[in-house]
Amino acid sequence: MAVVFDKVYEALKWASSFLKEANRDENAGELLLRHHLKMSRSMLFSSMQEQLNEEVKRKFIEDIHAHVSGIPVQYIMGYEEFYGRAFRVNEEVLIPRPETEELVEGVIQRAQSHFGEETFELVDVGTGSGAIAVTLALELSNAIVTAIDIAQPSLDIASTNAQALHADVTFVHGDLLQPLIQQGKKAAVVVSNPPYIPDGDIDILSPVVKEHEPMRALFGGEDGLDFYRRFMEELPLVMEEKGFIAFEVGMGQAHIVASMLEEAFPQAEVEVVYDINGKDRMVFAQLA
Repeated sequence: MAVVFDKVYEALKWASSFLKEANRDENAGELLLRHHLKMSRSMLFSSMQEQLNEEVKRKFIEDIHAHVSGIPVQYIMGYEEFYGRAFRVNEEVLIPRPETEELVEGVIQRAQSHFGEETFELVDVGTGSGAIAVTLALELSNAIVTAIDIAQPSLDIASTNAQALHADVTFVHGDLLQPLIQQGKKAAVVVSNPPYIPDGDIDILSPVVKEHEPMRALFGGEDGLDFYRRFMEELPLVMEEKGFIAFEVGMGQAHIVASMLEEAFPQAEVEVVYDINGKDRMVFAQLA
């Protein structure tokens, strides 16, 4: 059946209905139409009666079908908003999530109270799109930021984002903290949002996630904690005496990771922080 609509509100109505039938997020229609019209949300809502040109209609319909087939909206558009900035994404990197903005906010607050104007070394491990590293470099002018990732294609995207947003970040190819250990380098702050989904949970993940986002950025072993265990071996070799560690974790993992940090750093002040939805999603360890 041919798709028939001419105006903005008709396009949104059609998309919402089509997406709902396909069990996809109905909000995708608004995001994709705003993308093609290059409009803010308020601009779109004030343009409901406007006619759509044929090229926009064609691309919009094409993209709605692409999302129904399982492709994430962010990969279709080629970017995702994070901490008020647009980050380029593709299937080589995890799409930045809103909860990670809360991790970044926690790092900013702690860095400001911990270091004041003092310059310090900050390392983002498993940088992916570079959302964490780039944001922290832009928000903390006294941070010397290094970002590490095991996948060169991810580093290429992260580097592109840093250049586009004029962020001073050093990108390093390597496995967890090995590049620092091998060079005998130290850091005051280590932040990471590592893979933490248990391997067995692959069946309950949305097809939009498991068929398109990189597996290496999602799964953390049988119980999802493999990367945290490795961190506990490597962190004591790189941490400065004064500083802190910041992790994002999967729901229900925070207290286990907190215990790991307490064992690795007996003098540290370890804190589990709940996100805006009341889920235990962040762990911070202050060393001194």
